[in-house]
Amino acid sequence: MAYPSSSVVYWFRRRFGISEVRREKLVLTMTRFREISSAVVHHRMGGIGVAILAFFVTMALVAPLLPLPYWDASLFPSFQDPSWAHPFGTDQNGRDILARVVWGSRVSLLVGFLASVIAGVLGTLVGLVAGFWTGWRDEVLMRINDILLSLPWLALLIVLAQILGGQLSLSVIILTIGLTSWNFTARVVRAQVLSVKERVFVERARASGASGITILRKHIFPNVFPLVFANTILTVAVAILSESTLAFLGKVQVGTLSWGVILHEAEASSAIINGHWAWIVMPGLSLVTVILGFSLLGYALDEILNPKLRER
Repeated sequence: MAYPSSSVVYWFRRRFGISEVRREKLVLTMTRFREISSAVVHHRMGGIGVAILAFFVTMALVAPLLPLPYWDASLFPSFQDPSWAHPFGTDQNGRDILARVVWGSRVSLLVGFLASVIAGVLGTLVGLVAGFWTGWRDEVLMRINDILLSLPWLALLIVLAQILGGQLSLSVIILTIGLTSWNFTARVVRAQVLSVKERVFVERARASGASGITILRKHIFPNVFPLVFANTILTVAVAILSESTLAFLGKVQVGTLSWGVILHEAEASSAIINGHWAWIVMPGLSLVTVILGFSLLGYALDEILNPKLRER
């Protein structure tokens, strides 16, 4: 097994006062991370997913550095066809569509990342509690999970938007998507906890007098975290698609710019009927491609980290 250079470990130890035991854990964690990263990059689906996401994340990060006016109206003639000056043309207000697609990636990715983090944390907590402390806790949490899975959340979000004046703020969308997307993660974590808690090292921890919280934190959670991470990646795709659907239906607060908002503006201006195909195709293609990237990466991680899938 290859270990990180001793100088790096020594610097961490001097800088943060890391003990010998923690140093070994740090070495193992860094080594494991490097092994998984290498496996993902060399995986057939994972490598494609990483390349796609690297492109879109880079695009979102460098957007402020590019000379692309995306909001000011009437800078250019309206409804221009694609050209060298405007590769995707301009919209009804004379705004460059390429600039809006680039800037729209920031909101779409932000919603996906934040909502998936909320869903991942909540799903992990529910799965840990339900899987470790079985009995009535498990029954109650899983019944709640089943009820939430049966609800048409997109329709409820549309109703909520109407109640709140017809449009939802970005924070409400992120919070709502996060609170309604944890169900699958909870089930995966619960199933893994039910398996891990029967292993020998957990039984030894119980015999040594360790509390339930300590066992969960030190022995069970580290073993289920890789699957949590894989499911969180898949949840990003679901969150981006949910936000884009709401935006396309016009339920996002005015002033928000995402790919779904661009599609809504194109539909409202009859872009396809008027022959402005790039206005629809480019944000739509970006949306489909980034969802594909997260899906490929999530499936690759699941296959690499899930022993049962590796055996198939």
